[in-house]
Amino acid sequence: MSELTFEQMLEGSLKTIHTGEVVEGTVIDVKPEEIVLNIGYKSDGILTRNEYTNEPNVDLTTVVKPGDTMEVKIWKVNDGEGQVLLTYKRLAADRGNKRIEEAYNNKEVLTAKVTQVLGGGLSVVVEEVRIFIPASLVSDSYEKDLTKYAGQEIQFVISEYNPKRRRYIGDRKQLLVAEKAELQKKLFETIKEGDVVEGAVKNVTDFGAFIDLGGADGLLHISEMSWGRVENPKKVFKVGEKLKVLIKEISGTKIALSLKFDDANPWKDAAQKYAIGNEVTGKVARMTDFGAFIELESGIDALLHVSQISKEHIDKPSDVLKVGEEVTAKVVDFNEQDKKISLSIKAMLTPEPKEVEEEDADVVSVDIASVIAKENEEA
Repeated sequence: MSELTFEQMLEGSLKTIHTGEVVEGTVIDVKPEEIVLNIGYKSDGILTRNEYTNEPNVDLTTVVKPGDTMEVKIWKVNDGEGQVLLTYKRLAADRGNKRIEEAYNNKEVLTAKVTQVLGGGLSVVVEEVRIFIPASLVSDSYEKDLTKYAGQEIQFVISEYNPKRRRYIGDRKQLLVAEKAELQKKLFETIKEGDVVEGAVKNVTDFGAFIDLGGADGLLHISEMSWGRVENPKKVFKVGEKLKVLIKEISGTKIALSLKFDDANPWKDAAQKYAIGNEVTGKVARMTDFGAFIELESGIDALLHVSQISKEHIDKPSDVLKVGEEVTAKVVDFNEQDKKISLSIKAMLTPEPKEVEEEDADVVSVDIASVIAKENEEA
């Protein structure tokens, strides 16, 4: 028997490898775009950046160093130049597929960073498996711009798992819906009518503002925003603004809110301030053909009927008054229950109160009632 040469003995000590085989290698050199590993074969293995990860422009010198060991899969035994090509991402993807399958079957909540914002949704990677989250499953409400999610870590569940078609669909929406349902349940267990709670302005419309109470939204109607008059809610409130609001009514899952706190009610001391016979000063807030509404203070308007503006006949208030003008008049009627006050400049000009014609007083009373009724219908 002939003796084996050194080369033959060396080759005999080296293992054989096959495409698809998983082997362990030791890093002997690393460059930004490739890793060289000793895999116990006659040729070293080459692991390129493209076969290491799906993430673009990764500097491999920042992820491994000489002496590190790692498991890789044989991608090609011979690339045509005698080199062994390795892959790490495909091995990770195989293991990732099992991981995703387990998460799908167990309805497990996964966490991953958003790697791409696409036209129709978001892309995340879990153990080298790319998962697509459609725009309709990103949130529980429509979001036109998804760019805010770029680079963020988000939670989701796997709603569709199809490895044959490499189709993996994530769903974030159902987590948000479930979370809100739990928060809503806790909220309604703790709140009651009359409570003062804190919330954040979520949306502002022409008729009111929706306030996020942490589990449910409450409606702050324009008529409940102030004891005074609010013309445009959008000029008063901003989205995100924090507010302390009064829970006025709870009806099922609907919550009506108010900023009309009792301690700030201007009518609280009105009976003394605006007693019949008192002279008061206010500003013309608005006018109609039959009279002018005088704002005595925020939340209290009084009617100055056209017949009570002057001794002389006046066709309409705008002939002698302007919005914003300050006027002084006498209180001739005070109705706390209906929150109505009637004023008269004419009464100040008349020497004796008896000279104020009863007919005029009747007209004032009738017109105030009709005006208040009309304003309530509009509100």
